[in-house]
Amino acid sequence: MAYKMENNDGIVTFTIDRQEKRNAVNDEVMEGLKETISYIKHQQDVRFLVVTGSGEKAFCSGGDLSEFHSLHTEEEAFSMLSKMGHILYDLATLRVPTIALVNGAAVGGGCEIATACDFRLVASHVKCGFIQGTLSITSGWGGGTYLFERGLRHDHALKMLIDAKSYNAQRLYEMGWASVVFEGSKEKALENFIVDMREIHPSVHQAYKEIQLRNWKEKNMYERVMEEIRLCAKLWESDAHNEAVQRFLNKSK
Repeated sequence: MAYKMENNDGIVTFTIDRQEKRNAVNDEVMEGLKETISYIKHQQDVRFLVVTGSGEKAFCSGGDLSEFHSLHTEEEAFSMLSKMGHILYDLATLRVPTIALVNGAAVGGGCEIATACDFRLVASHVKCGFIQGTLSITSGWGGGTYLFERGLRHDHALKMLIDAKSYNAQRLYEMGWASVVFEGSKEKALENFIVDMREIHPSVHQAYKEIQLRNWKEKNMYERVMEEIRLCAKLWESDAHNEAVQRFLNKSK
């Protein structure tokens, strides 16, 4: 399978397990994340959702272009992008705290997944970035919208998107994107991060999440995410994007 899901004493961990593809997202990963979110919605004992990747090199390298490069038109692109966009919106609006355990590079769509989570624990050797611009597209799963809502200074958030490059862990922490930068095992980093949270009744966590989600509803968050996705879909069918994808695939061979 392309992913693993386990519930350990109320901590549900979703692991993208495609090391040979730098944990790139394909349709199987999408379905797995969708099923995991659905599972959490129907389980009262779940306290946290943790998203991570297998190995140490990659958290997630975004969408698997070797699978999605066959999508050419705006309509075809929107179908794929909006599917993952809906999944990430459900992730971002879960009633339990969500944690991206960033064990390796999180780029492109991988950076969007991490940004959709409430917290980002980032290994010290890691680089992350919204590199979509190098493929002549924008963020396509809603990540740009989430980034502007995560409390970063506006100029830092905008520059992170426009630079289309990866930032090191320390810079990500200084900007406010990384909640924690850790050394050593990701399991220990997670344990240290939630040690105090686990002492608080989960109803309190859910109440505070509801305050945040109420704010997002007032800001038309869902509609803004979908508009972001539509913009990316328009750029997807451009010659500039198709040429950039072809160069990437040729370089990867």
